[in-house]
Amino acid sequence: MAKIGIAVFPGSNCDRDVHHVLNNVVGVQADFIWHTKDHITGYEAMIIPGGFAFGDRLRAGIIAAYSPIMQEVKRMAKDGLPILGICNGFQILVESGLLPGALMMNDSLRFVCRWTEVEVKNNKTPFTSKFAPRQRFGIPVAHGEGRYVADNKILKELKKKNQIVLQYSNDDPNGSSDLIAAICSEEGNVMGMMPHPERASESILAAEGAKNEAITIFRSLVSNLKPKAIA
Repeated sequence: MAKIGIAVFPGSNCDRDVHHVLNNVVGVQADFIWHTKDHITGYEAMIIPGGFAFGDRLRAGIIAAYSPIMQEVKRMAKDGLPILGICNGFQILVESGLLPGALMMNDSLRFVCRWTEVEVKNNKTPFTSKFAPRQRFGIPVAHGEGRYVADNKILKELKKKNQIVLQYSNDDPNGSSDLIAAICSEEGNVMGMMPHPERASESILAAEGAKNEAITIFRSLVSNLKPKAIA
């Protein structure tokens, strides 16, 4: 049976949401893994959830990037296993060097918490394979440092290598370069996204007129898990 690990740091607050969706909605086993664990076996994927790891001290994600668990996450990423970072998890992936660019304060200088719409730019990743090309879907954002920025060289590489996975479509909640909402590694198995799919994976949570299509992120991930965990 496939298992997914959920990294938990002091200050994580979306870990339980992800745990609920995976175990009780999607139907795959997901376990919490405390950030001090420096040896992980038996998991086919890892999710770094949203929240405020270490209180976002210094800057969002930087302290968590040096937690022992991140060495294991890097090893898993190198071995080709899917790694998904959501919101604060995206920040941690960037600070740990697994993804390029940086996450800065929203251009409004305010915390933004509302629904938005994103468009799938790359449906060839383990996290978007069940979406149609250019499919749009509603999803909430909740962040203060969600503005993805990168220099022209990085942006050119992201476009050339099809690493821009999701873009905001109808509005711009944070001022991100090229309306970027999610990017992936060059290999495609590591993805960071600022919106929260775990907050839109059940119909009861959907905004008026919206569908719970964001759960497709997790369904895609499960469908792409390797049958055998790494040792």
